[in-house]
Amino acid sequence: MKRWSKDEMAARVARDIPDGSYVNLGIGLPTLVANHLPPDREIVIQSENGVLGAGPSPAKGEEDPELINAGKQPITLLKGGAFFHHADSFAMMRGGHLDYCVLGAFQVAVNGDLANWHTGTPDAIPAVGGAMDLAIGAKRVLIMMEHLTKTGESKIVPACTYPLTGMGCVNRVYTDLAVIDITPQGLVVRDCVDGLHFDELQRLTGVPLRRAEGP
Repeated sequence: MKRWSKDEMAARVARDIPDGSYVNLGIGLPTLVANHLPPDREIVIQSENGVLGAGPSPAKGEEDPELINAGKQPITLLKGGAFFHHADSFAMMRGGHLDYCVLGAFQVAVNGDLANWHTGTPDAIPAVGGAMDLAIGAKRVLIMMEHLTKTGESKIVPACTYPLTGMGCVNRVYTDLAVIDITPQGLVVRDCVDGLHFDELQRLTGVPLRRAEGP
């Protein structure tokens, strides 16, 4: 079965972020979005360790060890970018100043609940970071994740079985198979990988889906 690659997923997310947006990119897959932002849009990337105006990943060999994102990955800084105390950064996140955040997830429920910091297993390492602050503070929460677990189970679930990060906070999910909106009327499929039939996507997801009726 064909799937979108990680970079194709990131490009699909980037395509939907409008000009003038202030955006936080979570640790893991979401950081790839910075490499695919349309050059004709001014989109300001914030990192919770105290960066505003982060750019794409640096070329190999040009990394600055003192210029990193919250996941300790090397980044670049665009013209006009700034550094500041992480307390100020969290004030931005909690104060509703971010238009979007893009987060990874272990599970997303049909009602928009998010679980992305702990699987609940005894040997798992919890890693909440700023996810709880972002989940309630950003105006729109976008999730970027693989559609299925390694054992073939859907990460989009009737109800989260892992500890929650936020309740009813997710607006849209981008997976390697589809783009799905979470609405009061249920899950709406906006896009899917070429060649994947809707009925097969429904079977793999295991919770009710419906096709989008318009743009």
